[in-house]
Amino acid sequence: MRIGHGYDVHKFGPGDHLVIGGVKIPYDYGMLAHSDGDVLIHAVCDALLGAAGLGDIGRHFPDSSDEFEDIDSRILLRRVLTQLQDQSLAVTSLDVTLVAQSPKIAPYIEVMRHHLAQDLSLDSGRINIKATTTERLGFTGRGEGIACHAVTLLEENGE
Repeated sequence: MRIGHGYDVHKFGPGDHLVIGGVKIPYDYGMLAHSDGDVLIHAVCDALLGAAGLGDIGRHFPDSSDEFEDIDSRILLRRVLTQLQDQSLAVTSLDVTLVAQSPKIAPYIEVMRHHLAQDLSLDSGRINIKATTTERLGFTGRGEGIACHAVTLLEENGE
């Protein structure tokens, strides 16, 4: 078994929606990012890559590359899964915590879980997503951006 932790942050910027967990959420702002700014999927990618000993998302998908500009982060997640499979690793569980004062995340959690389950070829019962505020403390509490933590467990397939 291998465990990995991922963390990502994105600052709000101009726009009319956010993409979190592959879900387009109407909002007064967008995310400042090279890709689609999906803070949840970026944290998950880092957790998976870390558990596999493969570095981090910036190493594999650098923001200096035009190839990844405005890319759908679900594509990146599927590429990370391929790298895990190449090392005979399988995702066994995933736990995610979004940290945001707003928008409200709860109405979108089930769709996010479905997307992650699809992209990771994992039963949605092995995926947990929760959201919390910081009681208006810090950059997330001031409404400057969103943070996300992800923890995953990988199993060696022994193939």
